[in-house]
Amino acid sequence: MGRYFIHLAYNGANYCGWQTQPGLPTVQQTLEEALSTLLRQKIAVVGCGRTDTGVHASDFYAHFNVNDECGMTNEELAFKLNSFLPPDIAIFDIFPVADNAHARFDATARTYQYHVSDRRLPFRQGQYCRIYFKPDIERMNEAAQVLMEYEDFTSFAKLHTQVKTNICHLTEARWDYVQAESGKWKVENEYEWVFTIRSNRFLRNMVRSVTGTLLDVGRGKLSIEGLREIVEKKDRCAAGVSMPACGLFLTKVEYPIETIGTIATI
Repeated sequence: MGRYFIHLAYNGANYCGWQTQPGLPTVQQTLEEALSTLLRQKIAVVGCGRTDTGVHASDFYAHFNVNDECGMTNEELAFKLNSFLPPDIAIFDIFPVADNAHARFDATARTYQYHVSDRRLPFRQGQYCRIYFKPDIERMNEAAQVLMEYEDFTSFAKLHTQVKTNICHLTEARWDYVQAESGKWKVENEYEWVFTIRSNRFLRNMVRSVTGTLLDVGRGKLSIEGLREIVEKKDRCAAGVSMPACGLFLTKVEYPIETIGTIATI
């Protein structure tokens, strides 16, 4: 038996998140069915995280075990797997790893981005959230730096989730105002605000609720001191609204070199 990592991306619009759910379309289920058909054995896939319904991932890893040699090179397996999958899931690479390598537990950092714009972006439908005000990016960046001072993010965690701790170690939190892109091409006269946040781990719904709260700062509804009070209350009801899933992307998952090699630094 050997263990393999899959490097992939997906548009989450048509899926009820990553994790398999009875009777609902998910990325994990779709991937497992395709691999099981291709390899002619039951394949279970473990992902690096559990994105929610409608959330996208431009950088995602998963691992699976296979009982015997499949008779294909890694490149051939990746190519054939893509042909078994719908076009909103893309396989970049499949490669062998140590038997104890784990896509979820070995990850050392994850980066998410949330996209908002006050304009209609016809080439980005389903991949950003439209807002109806112009936020103050300087105030939002000031507020984002305040978040870096804290470790307990209970105020931004979905209620009644089973986690051992709400401690997260943020290493990046910033807003940028950039020209919108469609694929590799920048779209003229279309701009968006992008919130980037990096941490060793995230709580369920954390990024979307943090984004909503920072946008309250950007529109003048919440002060910097008010943000501090929200964090220190450790009460989800005190924070801002949770933003829609469509604007959220998992953009980078990082691993130690010994887990998956130099691909982790790409």
